[in-house]
Amino acid sequence: MEEKRTETIFRIDCGDLYLQEFRMEDAENIYRISNQPEISQFLPDWKSTKEQRVEWMTQYEIPANQAFLQAAKTANIEGHFLKLGVFIKETDECIGCCTGMKDELPPPNREIMYAVSSQHQKKGYATKAAKGLIDYLFAHTNVESLNAIALIHNRSSNKVIQKCAFTYLSQWTIDKERYNHYMLCKSDWKQK
Repeated sequence: MEEKRTETIFRIDCGDLYLQEFRMEDAENIYRISNQPEISQFLPDWKSTKEQRVEWMTQYEIPANQAFLQAAKTANIEGHFLKLGVFIKETDECIGCCTGMKDELPPPNREIMYAVSSQHQKKGYATKAAKGLIDYLFAHTNVESLNAIALIHNRSSNKVIQKCAFTYLSQWTIDKERYNHYMLCKSDWKQK
């Protein structure tokens, strides 16, 4: 895994994929992916209109990324969000997104979350993207533990989390939905 800034754009190399900070030109793809039924059934709060997506990116996500990347220079990213697109390296096609922080969980509540476009699911991309983000966070920041949650009936997401070596902790109810809650500690990640 290699992280670099290309033309001031932050990227994490994940082999045949790369993760890249949100840019305004990605708004249409992120809007489209977030509104696919296969994504919105598990992440309903990611649904938006095109106008909302542009506003979120302009007002919140891009400025939050800039604050995260500034904080990452000191490795202390506490309280900062990083929103990344998932891209196929060969075509530069945006096929998904990753994010972090889950307010419903008790601190430390940094979360690995991901979504991959329906036509690119079941190809291992979510696992590669999640592992790339995990490796970056543990290797380059002060993060000591990461959370992951998945609806108990979302078998694919639970499988990705398990492939990333998270340990199952318990079930949580969030907004009247049951989730499996997992955690991965930096000390366990170092041993892999």
